[in-house]
Amino acid sequence: MADFRQIPGIDTLRQRGGVRGLEGRHGVEATTNALRAAAARVRSSLAAGEPVTNAADAIETLASDALASQSRGSLRPVINATGVVIHTNLGRAPLADAAIERIAAIARGYSNLEYDLDTGARGSRHVHAESLITAITGAEAAVVVNNNAAAIMLILSALASGREVVISRGELVEIGGGFRVPDVMRQSGAVLREVGTTNRTRITDYTASVSPATAMVLRVHPSNFRIEGFTERPSLADLTGAARAMNVPIVEDLGSGCLTADLAEEPSVQASIDAGVDLVCFSGDKLLGGPQCGIIAGRTALVDRLRTHPLMRALRTDKITFAVLEATLLEYAAGRAATTIPIQRMLHATADEIEARVQSLAESLAASGWRVAMMSGSSAVGGGSAPGLALPTVLLALSRDGESADATEQRLRSLDPPVIARIEHDRVVLDLRTVLPEQDARLARLLGAGQ
Repeated sequence: MADFRQIPGIDTLRQRGGVRGLEGRHGVEATTNALRAAAARVRSSLAAGEPVTNAADAIETLASDALASQSRGSLRPVINATGVVIHTNLGRAPLADAAIERIAAIARGYSNLEYDLDTGARGSRHVHAESLITAITGAEAAVVVNNNAAAIMLILSALASGREVVISRGELVEIGGGFRVPDVMRQSGAVLREVGTTNRTRITDYTASVSPATAMVLRVHPSNFRIEGFTERPSLADLTGAARAMNVPIVEDLGSGCLTADLAEEPSVQASIDAGVDLVCFSGDKLLGGPQCGIIAGRTALVDRLRTHPLMRALRTDKITFAVLEATLLEYAAGRAATTIPIQRMLHATADEIEARVQSLAESLAASGWRVAMMSGSSAVGGGSAPGLALPTVLLALSRDGESADATEQRLRSLDPPVIARIEHDRVVLDLRTVLPEQDARLARLLGAGQ
């Protein structure tokens, strides 16, 4: 029969030096709760006939581990070695150093979020970042909301509720997480008016569908898929010209937020504005490389209607988002984004540059028990951007005698910080394109210690 007398009381446990240290770090209430939960686990082990050498030590260890896990939080930094640059599951864009510094400057005190420093009266948060957005994109005006799904919801609600929105069937896409364009449109109160076919939509399909009930023509980035073969899609210039001739606004959901013209097949925001799009919306934490937000840019008359819509308050962003966005946009305005914004650095890294880093890592692991091999491969842009575009890279394959690829991948995820890799052809591979260069030395130490 189990001897439960060896389990000390909570007050007795609190007298132990180690437990007093836990109370100092985590607080009395949290520590007491952890001790009770740990004591219950030890009691269950004894009841099951499992050997417990020292109940007090076991309880303290269990409580300490639980408190450490709790204080660490569920959101943790990881090393992204998958080669997917915009990895939604891993938080999308890592921020530039300038953005991190700006967060610290704004977050540690008060700011003029809604205060006009010139007049000493209440101001508007919507002025922040607008001048930078318009200067970079060429748009007349801009407003920022909390993500791009919110941006399209606001546009449809403010400009098309109860009226028709004309859109190609080939653009009724579903993005990550099961969010579908038709569902968003229904929630906004807009009436979906599909035109064309999945693979072919012509200008005449649009013009034949426009009526007095039409609020706008909507063009949507195809996100993470492509249709190839027998296809047709009007150019943006042709579409904007036709919409203007019919006096119907054209709105484009670009999604990825590309502000450069050097990424193959990925349209830029500037090109859409130049083509005559009335409103364009895009994400801040994809190719732009900034915070999660939705940016809407275009004609002043339409942007002003969005600012004053009742839904705007529910979708507005906070001071931290504005701080990060402005700092990120300043890097573009200064012409140095390709070297200072992590997402842009990763996209512009050459296979030769990555190979040199992989070679150094492979050499550091030569005597660590890992079997390593360098191999050619490709990285992905990710985040629904540039679907189908493969970026040449060099991979480091890792393996251990007697250990499966799944077991090795799990081993890497158990490190602190976790290393997230991918499996190709039953081999675990690391792609350093998405590992920040300043993480290389730490990655080598982690792999050396975790072998």
